[in-house]
Amino acid sequence: MIEIPSDLHPDLVPLAFLLGTWEGAGVFDFPGDEKCNFGQEVVFGHDGRDFLHYTSYTWVLDAEGAKVRPLESETGYWRIAKDRTIDVVMVRDGGVAEHWDGVLAEGKPQIDLATDAVARSAGAPPYSGGKRLYGYVKGDLMWVGEKATPDVELRPYMSAQLKKVVDLREVAQNLTDLPDDGIAFFR
Repeated sequence: MIEIPSDLHPDLVPLAFLLGTWEGAGVFDFPGDEKCNFGQEVVFGHDGRDFLHYTSYTWVLDAEGAKVRPLESETGYWRIAKDRTIDVVMVRDGGVAEHWDGVLAEGKPQIDLATDAVARSAGAPPYSGGKRLYGYVKGDLMWVGEKATPDVELRPYMSAQLKKVVDLREVAQNLTDLPDDGIAFFR
């Protein structure tokens, strides 16, 4: 069940499935880079305004699943219009700023995005655009990213399966909010 916070901006209700902290692992594979498994933490939050704040941190994992080094990080803002179109502005640690356009699928929690504009700093790696697909599947957040450079056509390069992190403070707060006759709640 997807919980909708009472202070969530009404326009963002269709994106409520994204809210929270998500952790998991995936695979990175792009020509010219070393293929690796990676760990990831994604956070979608809000402050009552009409956008979600997004952060993603990834790191290379060794064969035992231990962190080796940072891989990529990005931060941005997600908005949704009444017609279910999605607008994302994102900045990556490698010196890339992107604008993504997309759509929330009708009747299911799935988002398709494609870059509309890319700006790169002088030291940024080659990059000309991408596509992403996010889906909420059986309680997990799954995504796949495609990337293009001037020398490599658009192709999948990262994908991950993420599980929602349970905040034990919220669970404890919910338990303290039980009626005085808390036992009756469990009958």
